[in-house]
Amino acid sequence: MTSPVRRGGARTTAAGAARGGGRSRPAGPPIVAISVGCPSGVGPEVAVAGAASVEGARCVLVGDEAIIRRAAKLVRVAARRLVVVDGRAAIEELAPGSIGLWAGSARLSRPSAFGRPEAEDGAAQLAWIDAATDLVRDGVAAALVTGPASKHAIATSGAPGSADFLGHTEHLGRRLRAREVTMAFASGKLVTALVTTHVPLREVPDAVSPREVARAAVWLARLLGDLGRERPRVAVAALNPHAGEGGLLGDEEQVRITPGIRLAARRLSRSGPAAELTGPVGAETAFRLAARGALDGVVAMYHDQATIPSKLLGFGEAVNVTLGLPIVRTSVDHGTAYDLAGTGRADPRGMREAIVLAAQLAAARAR
Repeated sequence: MTSPVRRGGARTTAAGAARGGGRSRPAGPPIVAISVGCPSGVGPEVAVAGAASVEGARCVLVGDEAIIRRAAKLVRVAARRLVVVDGRAAIEELAPGSIGLWAGSARLSRPSAFGRPEAEDGAAQLAWIDAATDLVRDGVAAALVTGPASKHAIATSGAPGSADFLGHTEHLGRRLRAREVTMAFASGKLVTALVTTHVPLREVPDAVSPREVARAAVWLARLLGDLGRERPRVAVAALNPHAGEGGLLGDEEQVRITPGIRLAARRLSRSGPAAELTGPVGAETAFRLAARGALDGVVAMYHDQATIPSKLLGFGEAVNVTLGLPIVRTSVDHGTAYDLAGTGRADPRGMREAIVLAAQLAAARAR
């Protein structure tokens, strides 16, 4: 993933409920649990800065306390705003403007070196992701936001369950036993969902199936509904140039994508929301129409088909959303940016937008 663009305390704990916390939602602004990402990257910095800039949500950072306090100093967030919390009661007692630090976060044995993650850093990232996820699953928090993590550092860390880590989307789907999950990206200019995610390009045609096309289209329509779009207009992009030219340039549009669109239409007719599905449409046409407002969303067939237009139109503001989970999860759309780590110049807008959208989606789900 690319780097984000550049831009030029007290300890208080309360007894509170058990960390399981039950499943009832606390009153007041939604609680958002944030895993801070790779401690050697910009994740802790944008997590602190993003949390410090958001109103209308109570943020709880999950990560090593020393790393978070180091990041706060870099981004000029006052140490007094960082308050250690150990349960729901302590979170609810946070004063306006305070940022919770989750007491149950895994600790590092030493400060991480900027830009040079080691095995311990990879294991810690995975532990923080899981701990933040559990806070939401158990009802302590209303939504999960994940900071930029290093897939390589996690997968090579040797931690239990790390070897097959391909990304948050796949990991959270397994951990939460979701029947189907969909990666999506949302910004003011473009909302797009993916049929395939972290798959080698040579394997994409076989991975595109009617069922997977329908999954992405249905969940994209639901996301657009949660974002307030009535009868969302969704285009399903083609895989091949010129939508296959009637089979001359490939038959995936005929034998995989078109049946998937029909299946999505049947699913939406049963469960909603009402949506207008079109396609297969040449990808360049679909994204151009979406960018000018003629469409509400686009279903992409593979990772870069979605992320290139998403980053061109909304880099620094686009939010990664995992659909189909039993919890709300959003994330920044950029990576660890090791070249910026420790400088305090990483742009926190993506994290702020991820927190705001997480709170919005949690409210929509609560309704």
